[in-house]
Amino acid sequence: MTPLLLFAVILVGASVFVNGWTDAPNAIATVVSTRVLHPRLAIFLGAIFNFLGVFLTGTAVAMTTASIVSIDSGTAGLITLASAQLAIVLWSVSAWRFGIPTSESHALIAGLMGAGISLNGFDAFNWDSIEKVFWGLFISSVVGFVFGLYGTKLVRFLSLRARRRSANRFFSKGQIVSAMLMAYTHGAQDGQKFMGVMYLALVVGGVYPAIEGKMTIPLWIMVLCSLIMAIGTSIGGYRIIKTMGLDMVRLEKYQGFSAEIVASFSMLAATKFGIPLSTTNTKATAMMGAGASQGIDKVDWDIAKEMGLAWILTFPACMALGFIFASVIRSILI
Repeated sequence: MTPLLLFAVILVGASVFVNGWTDAPNAIATVVSTRVLHPRLAIFLGAIFNFLGVFLTGTAVAMTTASIVSIDSGTAGLITLASAQLAIVLWSVSAWRFGIPTSESHALIAGLMGAGISLNGFDAFNWDSIEKVFWGLFISSVVGFVFGLYGTKLVRFLSLRARRRSANRFFSKGQIVSAMLMAYTHGAQDGQKFMGVMYLALVVGGVYPAIEGKMTIPLWIMVLCSLIMAIGTSIGGYRIIKTMGLDMVRLEKYQGFSAEIVASFSMLAATKFGIPLSTTNTKATAMMGAGASQGIDKVDWDIAKEMGLAWILTFPACMALGFIFASVIRSILI
């Protein structure tokens, strides 16, 4: 293993850690904020279902992510991958410092695009894959909010005749299921992306043969990345959980259940078609919709605006960072 390949693999591991630190907590934010599960138990169960999401859902999202830009074999390809990971880590840690959840998915895609431009210009872009990225933006932002709003209203209507105690008991148990489904879909989306990138780095570096047809990620990469992500979640999770589940909007149990079900099925549908989307955006907008179902004032829109601004800035900022890092590393090595 060359020093550059080792550097790239370590950076992917750092990105996975940061994803667990700043992104994976979104999957369990509502089940913790409604006090259905203790944070430690939620993190432990979330790590298990995150791994299952990676292991059982195929690699369609990983294939889309890996094909967003043309990645050469050897040094140039490793520079592209390493630069994208540096962009993710710098941007995400900066946002975490202020307790703002950002999308590592968008950071990864933008970082790859910026690094690709530095090395091969706009010819590096695979526009079919980029089209799927923009579909993911639409699903995670607009569909998440609309389905969260009307899905919660439907759940409330269906449970009108239930006794409050019985309803709370049902939704408490239901939230455990929906939160684990959310963790499962996080693995199906973000887990796939980053494990796919680690595998791609090893392919580009000559450790594994070139990918032909379906990508098959080795089991050891799945296990390693799942463990790194779980450690990241256990260390840095509560700050993001507080922003998402306590400050931005306070949900009742039925609202938390509705938001998680809506977000999970949206992500499962996208995963089926290989559409990479942001688990953060999807969950956050579904939570906003669920909160707004009882009135628009139930959401702290100042915090929502801060999050929205961070999401908007992620693409240009990480593209610029990916471009800069790739240019600097290329000037040193090539």
